[in-house]
Amino acid sequence: MTDAPGAWQGRLDRADLRQHNAPRDPMPLFDAWLSAAQAADIIEPTAMTLATIDPDGTPSARTVLLKGHGIDGFRFYSNYNSRKGRALAAHPVAALVFWWEQLERQVRVTGTVEKLAAAESDAYYHKRSRGSRLGAHASPQSRVMSNRAELEAHVAAAERRFPTDTIPRPAHWGGYRLLPHSIEFWQARRSRLHDRLRYRRMDDGTWTLERLAP
Repeated sequence: MTDAPGAWQGRLDRADLRQHNAPRDPMPLFDAWLSAAQAADIIEPTAMTLATIDPDGTPSARTVLLKGHGIDGFRFYSNYNSRKGRALAAHPVAALVFWWEQLERQVRVTGTVEKLAAAESDAYYHKRSRGSRLGAHASPQSRVMSNRAELEAHVAAAERRFPTDTIPRPAHWGGYRLLPHSIEFWQARRSRLHDRLRYRRMDDGTWTLERLAP
């Protein structure tokens, strides 16, 4: 956050993020915040920063789209051979950050990551547009390419290979599920006295709720 005068001082200054009215489980609160973001003037409310750890220990982050969530975790899809895929194979842990500027709200999630079952990846893949399905075959994601023409040649080859709408999901592409260990809800308040509530999952599967200093 910038320190410029007046920036992110909590223009909306909501007072509703309190321990006494927070649900026992974080998902109803996440559902409510995501619904509010979807109803607001936000271009892509399901966009989230995904942070991973490369095999050599280097941190890496990028924006991906949330493609489902619930008590079983947060779901997203990718090329398993991409940089993020290689990172998750080496270190199956990650962090997510949702930032909804117009609502002055942020959600941070950390946890372990596992691949979705093939049937679930298949079901989502076949809902995608033809171009997106071809792209999953054509793009060697995260690999160095000489120019745009090389990518377009890969796409043309995929189109020749699959001339009809029957395009199988490639084995190197599919879904992930982040199983949350911690979910923090951040809401801007005036004078930088922001409200922060963090849920932590206990060994028995229940959640404990804590208030954090801003």
